[in-house]
Amino acid sequence: MADALSIGVNLEAFSQAINAIQALRSSVSRVFDCLKDGMRNKETLEGREKAFIAHFQDNLHSVNRDLNELERLSNLVGKPSENHPLHNSGLLSLDPVQDKTPLYSQLLQAYKWSNKLQYHAGLASGLLNQQSLKRSANQMGVSAKRRPKAQPTTLVLPPQYVDDVISRIDRMFPEMSIQLSRPNGTSAMLLVTLGKVLKVIVVMRSLFIDRTIVKGYSENVYTEDGKLDIWSKSNYQVFQKVTDHATTALLHYQLPQMPDVVVRSFMTWLRSYIKLFQAPCQRCGKFLQDGLPPTWRDFRTLEAFHDTCRQ
Repeated sequence: MADALSIGVNLEAFSQAINAIQALRSSVSRVFDCLKDGMRNKETLEGREKAFIAHFQDNLHSVNRDLNELERLSNLVGKPSENHPLHNSGLLSLDPVQDKTPLYSQLLQAYKWSNKLQYHAGLASGLLNQQSLKRSANQMGVSAKRRPKAQPTTLVLPPQYVDDVISRIDRMFPEMSIQLSRPNGTSAMLLVTLGKVLKVIVVMRSLFIDRTIVKGYSENVYTEDGKLDIWSKSNYQVFQKVTDHATTALLHYQLPQMPDVVVRSFMTWLRSYIKLFQAPCQRCGKFLQDGLPPTWRDFRTLEAFHDTCRQ
C-alpha cells in the first residue's frame, strides 16, 4: 500500500502537511479559548479591552499563518497516480450514493470470501495429501487382469469386535452414553448423548465413520417409524456449525490401518463439547460472537474457538 501511495505523492510534504493540520487545529483552539476567557487580569476596563484585542489579534494571525502554510504544503504534496490498485473497480468507491449502488463494498466482500475459500482449499488439500487413500494414474491405467484385487480386510471386521471397541469407548467417558444399533444389517449406527448438551448420530461402516449429525439434547432424533433420522439437520444454527466441524474432524482423523484409534480419537474430540455453552473463546475471551458460542475445537489441544477466531 505504501508503494501505491508513493507514486505521484511527495511523502515528505505529506508528513509536513499533517503536522501543519495539527498546528492549525491548535491555533483555532486558542482562538476559541480566548473568546471563552474574555477580558481578565486587568484592573481598568480600558486595559482589559486592549489586552483582549491584542491577544485575539495574535491568535487570528497564528491561524492565518498556519492556514497559509497548509495551503503551501498541499500544493507540494501532489496528486496520486491514476493507476488505481483496484483498477476501474476502485473508482466505484467514489460513488456518494452507497445505499443505492453498494457495488464497491460487495466487491471487497467477494474478494475477502475468495481469499478465505482459497485458504481453506489449501488446508483441505494438505490434509488429504497426508492420507494414504490415493490412487496414482499408473494404478488406474493397469488392467483389472494384471492388478490383483486387494481384499478389504479392514472393512469386514466382525460385529463382535466392533461392539467391543464401542463398549470400551463408552466406559472411557462417564459423561457420554453410546447406544449401538444395526437397523440395516451389519453396519452400526450410534446415538451418542453428551451430558445434557447435545446428541450425535454416527453412521458407521464397520469401524469407519461415514456420517455424523449433531442435534440439540431436546431435539427429536427419530423418524416416524422409530428409526434414527440420519438426514434431517438440526433446527439450531449452533448445532449445524458443530455438524460441519464434526465432518471436518472425520477428514482429519484418518488412519485406515488402525480404525479403532480413529474412532477413539474422534470420540475424545467430540467429548470436548461437554462445555459448549460454558467455555470462552481462547482467542477473544468472549462467550458469544454473532449470537453463537465457540463451536470450533482444536484437533490437538481441544481448546474452544469461535469459527472466525481460529485462524
